[in-house]
Amino acid sequence: MKMNPVVHFEMPAEDSKRMADFYGKAFGWQTQILGPEMGNYVVVSTTENGENGMPKNPGAINGGFYQKTADPMSHAPSVVIAVDDIHEAMKKVEAEGGEIIGGSQGKNEPDNIPGVGLYMAFRDTEGNRVSLLQPAPRMEVHP
Repeated sequence: MKMNPVVHFEMPAEDSKRMADFYGKAFGWQTQILGPEMGNYVVVSTTENGENGMPKNPGAINGGFYQKTADPMSHAPSVVIAVDDIHEAMKKVEAEGGEIIGGSQGKNEPDNIPGVGLYMAFRDTEGNRVSLLQPAPRMEVHP
């Protein structure tokens, strides 16, 4: 069976700017706060990226900060797993006892994040919030 890698992490924030400032000053992470149309999500670079926007260092991942809500599932960090086919992965999650939490479009339709890909959250068998990402095709960058 093909292994699907962890490609992104997410952490909740009550104050996105405060959190971005903290990780920038404490660890040198670069942050970009997106607007309200993207839920004020903060894109986080933890390592040097190549021209394709992906980490240059093997094994390194980038992440993001999302707005913490009253929902307890939004209170803990989570990881994002890359998959080739998000709908097939959703079926496997449910077949193995996980629960699809859903995206903003509802329980059965992944969110389409422009330039990023299809995204869906789920709860694993231990109650952890985890996410799936079917990455959008990336353009090849040639020197």
